[in-house]
Amino acid sequence: MVGSAVEDKLARARLDGTVVGTGHRDYDRLRRVYNAVIDRSPGAIVQAATARDVQKIVTIAASSGLPLAVRCGGHSFAGLGTCDDGVVCDLSRMNSVVVDPMNRTVEVGGGALLGAVDAAGGRYGLVMPAGVVSHTGIGGLTLGGGMGYLSRRFGLTIDNLIEVDMVTADGVLSRVNALELPDLFWAIRGGGGNFGVVTSFTFRLHALGPVAIRRWTHPTSVIAETLMRYREVAAVAPRELTTAFVATKDELQLRAIWSGSTRRAGAIIDHFALPRGVQDPKVDMSYLELQRASDELLPWGLRYYSKGGFLAEMDDRVIDVIADSLADAPIPGLEVYCLQLGGAVGDVADDATAYSGRTAAFYWISQGAWSSPDDDERAIGWCRSTARRLGALSLETNYVNEQADTGVAQSAYGESKYRRLARLKGRYDPTNVFRLNQNIEPIRA
Repeated sequence: MVGSAVEDKLARARLDGTVVGTGHRDYDRLRRVYNAVIDRSPGAIVQAATARDVQKIVTIAASSGLPLAVRCGGHSFAGLGTCDDGVVCDLSRMNSVVVDPMNRTVEVGGGALLGAVDAAGGRYGLVMPAGVVSHTGIGGLTLGGGMGYLSRRFGLTIDNLIEVDMVTADGVLSRVNALELPDLFWAIRGGGGNFGVVTSFTFRLHALGPVAIRRWTHPTSVIAETLMRYREVAAVAPRELTTAFVATKDELQLRAIWSGSTRRAGAIIDHFALPRGVQDPKVDMSYLELQRASDELLPWGLRYYSKGGFLAEMDDRVIDVIADSLADAPIPGLEVYCLQLGGAVGDVADDATAYSGRTAAFYWISQGAWSSPDDDERAIGWCRSTARRLGALSLETNYVNEQADTGVAQSAYGESKYRRLARLKGRYDPTNVFRLNQNIEPIRA
């Protein structure tokens, strides 16, 4: 447990935020994270209010040798925003979002949620490409890469990152961008939370009008035939169009999201009206509404598991694995989700950032959401089995944000990038203070 001496240090540090110990009335509420599979008991939760608070928290945890977890939105499937017996640096109070509409930029506090960024930009018709669930924390999403419905048009979240303010393991607050500490800027664009705590992000924004969405539901009896037709039309889709599908034991739902000129939307989207599909009512909505559309389906408090991978193409073997695995799904709520990539994502050179999936055409996720602990073993077992089969057909690199299992960093980046990251880790965090993540072991100089 966190000893009384360390709790006293935190209490005496004159923080602008709040120290929540195990006896605090809000402790049980604040220790919870998004994924109910995760149940951990930190020794102290510190609700930081300023960058100076973060510096003090990092310094105290490092000098005490305690586990230090950093939490923004608490969405990590693996529960990396919490720990047993250590210190949680909770950034949720550092949630400011300030838009500069003239320069089309936004400055975002390290604890802000994606929905707040969407809403602030939306007032000016501006967007920052990111994930697809509004109660996701912007911090973890960004540091892993950040992919979503606008990635094909405007790139990943990290491709729109201008600079950050960041506290490194020595407690120093630094500005990090392409000119100041450029090696660290390279690492944090995909390297996860291995290099420090980001207290502020600055992003580039883009003008965007209404989006058009179409959805078609197909019976699983024709899943193989439908996905073969789907891959043909997806292969020639312009970058203003993003497609995705969700396949369950009971149905296959295709989605098409158009973000270009509304004049062209109908003709292009209608290519995805494949045989045997039942189209949902046409939906034209704002990007803000689109970003909130999945919130109720993926709420706090359910039990989750997720494991994913990149596909160079969706060949027949991939389609066969999806169809075969879904037929054996043991409980409701298990699915294979697949998001189309390409477009602007591939415009950036693979070695320009730590993120390592630039050549992928799709990203798949074997995932589940359920409510009873009694279903944990069967649900997680199915997700892992399906992921293992799809992983054998996938690219060697991976996306660290969608993994409910830890220990995947080396395989996610590939040998060359991992060694580069490990050397940088050795420079900026030689004692591995920031180890509660998809961890990169430091190589010391």
